[in-house]
Amino acid sequence: MEYATLRFSGHAVRQMFRRRISENEVETVIRNGVLVADYPDDQPYPSCLLLGWANRRPIHVVAAKDSETQTIYVVTAYEPDPDIWKADFTQRRPQP
Repeated sequence: MEYATLRFSGHAVRQMFRRRISENEVETVIRNGVLVADYPDDQPYPSCLLLGWANRRPIHVVAAKDSETQTIYVVTAYEPDPDIWKADFTQRRPQP
């Protein structure tokens, strides 16, 4: 995903710190990640869920993009739970 500016929400920063995910890892996911889900109707900007790998661990990043300013806002980042996600981390497991 291309952008001019990358910004992190306060929530994202707190969660990244707690989960030991660095800004560089998030940036790698945003630049090279795979689109898992698209949320075009989110407000105030359309957002998406991306999957990338950093240091051999999967990372999901939720990001919103302001196309007018080419700014990406990182909403949150986390390591997907294998109990919730299938082995490729792009599809959720069926819930019982």
